[in-house]
Amino acid sequence: MAAAFPDLKDRAARIAGAAAAACFALALAGFGAALDGYGHADWPVAVLGAAGVPRAAGFNLLGYLVPGLLAGFVALHGRAALPRGSGLAARLGWSLALLAALAFAAQGLLPLDASAPDAGRGRLHGVAWSLWGLAFVAASALLAVAAARGRRLPAALGHLCAGGLVFALGWLPADAMPAPLAQRLAFAAWLAWVACVPRGRPAR
Repeated sequence: MAAAFPDLKDRAARIAGAAAAACFALALAGFGAALDGYGHADWPVAVLGAAGVPRAAGFNLLGYLVPGLLAGFVALHGRAALPRGSGLAARLGWSLALLAALAFAAQGLLPLDASAPDAGRGRLHGVAWSLWGLAFVAASALLAVAAARGRRLPAALGHLCAGGLVFALGWLPADAMPAPLAQRLAFAAWLAWVACVPRGRPAR
């Protein structure tokens, strides 16, 4: 019976990770289709949740808050599943992964103002977005180090690839790729990591 309890928690984390990715993708597709004139190649994700935009509250809930909290559950599970005596890299990595998830969720609480995107809460939305990206990049690097020390090279490469993609896409020069597309791909890389990371053994 005691052995079954961790299995249930592992399964819950896997479900939460997959649900986070699915919730964000469905919210982005559904609310984007419902907003007249909205094009995914032309507008940032945050426009769907901007103040004054129809159904903005619904998108902020389903596009940011719910996926972010689900990702936070995955990070908490990863931190709690670490064996006793795990190294600092693994412990700090999972803590930063939790910070990234909470920063992602915070974007739903700090919507842009459609009439002044760079003012007021819009600036705080940008801060939350930057914190999400930087915290996750740092988390992925630390978890990769921990996995490499445990001779789990596929896991280390997975962490590095996810973090590298988020960094490259989040801070890519605008002339290299349209910013709305780069942002979506960065979110996709993070959510793919969130959905897949509970399937591996915890980094030590």
